[in-house]
Amino acid sequence: MPVRPALAAVLGGAALLTLAAAPAHAAAPALAVAPAHVAGSARIAVPVHAVPVHAVPVHAAPGESVTVDTVGRLAADGTVTLTGTYRCTGNTGPVFVSSALSQRDPRVKHGIGGTVARCDGTTHTWSNSGQVSGETLQPGTAHVQATVMELRPVGLVPLPVFHATADQDVTLVQG
Repeated sequence: MPVRPALAAVLGGAALLTLAAAPAHAAAPALAVAPAHVAGSARIAVPVHAVPVHAVPVHAAPGESVTVDTVGRLAADGTVTLTGTYRCTGNTGPVFVSSALSQRDPRVKHGIGGTVARCDGTTHTWSNSGQVSGETLQPGTAHVQATVMELRPVGLVPLPVFHATADQDVTLVQG
């Protein structure tokens, strides 16, 4: 068996085991997945929520949250800056706040940076910046998904545990 399919099978199996063993609040956002395209990379699986794309579902464990500010910045060089707040508790591995943005086609999501999170039970701000490839973003409406995710050590492979997710329509402004 070639290395890439074997690695994918092992990681997929580990993810399924994590879903089965994780608390209900940690597994909820990742229970159903559908294929999506990420600009400049291979197909990945993204959470599917039983709500319209422009709704604002929020999934979080009790006492945990993530928000996305309704205005994002778009610099002249194409750099996007997204901001918001988060609150998390109870981690055993490193935790990150990630964000993804889509503008014209909701199936195409662009990862916009990542921030190391501190899970001490207090509310903190996050700010992620990055440039997208394959699409020129324009000032105006866009959709952002922010996720607070832990890489929890389990055996040899750290497995993802989702502390909170939020979807938000934002306005990208020049500046």
